[in-house]
Amino acid sequence: MKKIIVLGAGMVGKAMAIDLSKKYEVTSADIFDKSLDYLASNYSINTKKFDISDSAVLQKEIKDFDLVISAVPGFMGYKTLETCIKAGKNILDISFLPENIDSLDALAKENNVTVIMDCGVAPGVPNFIAGYYYKKLKISEIEYMVGGLPKIRVFPFEYKAPFSPIDVIEEYTRPARYVENGFEVIKPAMSDTELLNFDPVGTLEAFNIDGLRSLIYNLPDVPNMKEKTLRYPGHVNLIQALIAGGFFSEEKITVNATEISPLDVTLKILFDQWKLGAEEPEFTIMRVKIVGSDGTETQEIIYDLYAEYDPIEKLSSMARATGFTGTAGAELILNGMFAEYGVFPPEIVGMKANCFDFVMNHLKDRNINYIKTVNIIG
Repeated sequence: MKKIIVLGAGMVGKAMAIDLSKKYEVTSADIFDKSLDYLASNYSINTKKFDISDSAVLQKEIKDFDLVISAVPGFMGYKTLETCIKAGKNILDISFLPENIDSLDALAKENNVTVIMDCGVAPGVPNFIAGYYYKKLKISEIEYMVGGLPKIRVFPFEYKAPFSPIDVIEEYTRPARYVENGFEVIKPAMSDTELLNFDPVGTLEAFNIDGLRSLIYNLPDVPNMKEKTLRYPGHVNLIQALIAGGFFSEEKITVNATEISPLDVTLKILFDQWKLGAEEPEFTIMRVKIVGSDGTETQEIIYDLYAEYDPIEKLSSMARATGFTGTAGAELILNGMFAEYGVFPPEIVGMKANCFDFVMNHLKDRNINYIKTVNIIG
């Protein structure tokens, strides 16, 4: 039986470990006892407690595994990935690290390692879809919108973070890139706010973040590409007020003879405010739109997702939608369906029709259902 180690036992790491443990020997690693104890007590999952950020320790702990899954926070992603590649381990990564990974691609090739990165709900599924249709159509437009939200709206944020708050803040502050008429455009994050209606949720607020990532470079001849995040109306104004007020500043200030950054204080508050309850009802919603021509007609292809909390496995919709995309990617590597050496984002993997079909079927089998609609528009 193949052995897998999942680095990080947070909401998504836990979901991946549970899913893969039904078929493989899985070990979950984290520095916190609470998450590991839950998995060890309720599932056939081994656990290891160690500091993943310590490269020497990490290299030692992963040596006996066939596949490493990185579900660490984004700020730890690059170093974790680099360490695993140097150890010669194939990796599935959902850390959504912000750094450029060109150097890691070369390193992976040197070490005969396969890495699929950004393999979550978004980035992730929209990339698989984009890559698949890139091989079938002359694409003129790619757009996707996604959000994970609590069903019960609690003032003031009306939001709960399915990931680490620091990763959400990174999305809210990093300049957003998109492609318009063949040119890359850079705008502030949370710009171009618009109100849109989504069944069965109602009106949501859509805004720019830097979510296209590798699509900008790997699909260079697609003239229009955009990604937006979805929140309840009013969320953008509230976050922008905090930014303008200096609450996200990393520059230290002195308070009662103690130096502290406003960001550290804000994160402490938001960690409590945004913490999703263990069995809190929530949902993930996404729409992916591809417009392209097959030479005879222009098609508008739409994939819609609406998923909710799973009360049986006690997993949030975002953990499931993200984690099960990750386990699909893990299966591609483990089963040899994708075995090229290097670091690959999902759009490259999705260009292989058998890989795309496998991922979508894998998700459907786990009740993550993307509803496809095709409209002929020309």
